[in-house]
Amino acid sequence: MQRLAGKIAIVTGAASGIGAASAQLFAEEGARVLAVDRAGSAIDSVHAGREAIVPLARDVTDAEAPADIIGTAIQRFGALDILFNNAGVSANALAEVMTDAQWSRTLDVNVTAVFRMCRQAIPALRERASKVGRARIINTASVMAFDTDYGLAAYCASKAGVAGLTHTLALELGKFNITANYICPGAIQTGMTAASFANADIAAIWAKKAALRRLGKPIDIARAALLLASDEADFITGHGLVADGGLTLRT
Repeated sequence: MQRLAGKIAIVTGAASGIGAASAQLFAEEGARVLAVDRAGSAIDSVHAGREAIVPLARDVTDAEAPADIIGTAIQRFGALDILFNNAGVSANALAEVMTDAQWSRTLDVNVTAVFRMCRQAIPALRERASKVGRARIINTASVMAFDTDYGLAAYCASKAGVAGLTHTLALELGKFNITANYICPGAIQTGMTAASFANADIAAIWAKKAALRRLGKPIDIARAALLLASDEADFITGHGLVADGGLTLRT
């Protein structure tokens, strides 16, 4: 059974990692997907040969990006069922030496762009939900929305912001049958973590911390996103789905 048959989705940060895995899984489950990532990424090649996935090179922080992205989805597919805001960045610097530029870039991508994409998408999602009974917003947060580590002041603040934003969206949009949820990945092998996990000792430490004794893979988070995107999630909203292999079970 294709759990997203007939649905139209937008996935940001879709050139690699969680975004690429999610776009491909959504398409395999029957959705037509607008896969978005910045120019200069692999967005124009990574989904080659997949007819259900249309690539779009846009930086989500551009002033015109939300209108362009949502407008392209409507133009190409006629509607919008699922908005998956997955694009994200991280700045690793102790608060004492973190620059304004590092702080601003992290917040701009991880929170402000998510808000602006949601704001732009809400009318299309409301219209779709009025016709088919449901629509979805899914945002990528992190276990660092409620935990922390050295050097992650901007990242943790941004992901806590994603959680707060999503809670409010869920409250405001529930009456329209639009659910809003966020995913909290743990230690996942993606482009963002590649430099750290290339060190076998560091990778082993983080794998050992998880109850499942391994690092996460992008497909693990894509499957979590699929659950929240599916019709089975009709009564789940305002929820932070922790997908961390048990990383945060111990304090």
